[in-house]
Amino acid sequence: MAMNNDFLSKPFSCKDKPSIKYPCSWVYKIIGSNEEALKKAVSAIIGNKNVVVTSSKRSSGGKYVSLNVEVLVLDEDSRQQYYQHFKNHTAVKVVM
Repeated sequence: MAMNNDFLSKPFSCKDKPSIKYPCSWVYKIIGSNEEALKKAVSAIIGNKNVVVTSSKRSSGGKYVSLNVEVLVLDEDSRQQYYQHFKNHTAVKVVM
């Protein structure tokens, strides 16, 4: 069986940007200590746009909770702006 080695011709780099076709649905995972505060942060940042918020995980000790936040992003700038707003919000400890 022949193996395609094209992917080996260029080493992978974390600096390579992924190819994203906009507009698209994007999911942010936000982590904090209070689920209601996280939901209020989503409301404050996203507003009344179409957004789907689902519970993700809760730490075994109950100290942290994570939510998945799915929203339509129109372009790279709006995707990055949402990320920065979540990152800077006091209720959000981590955003991915």
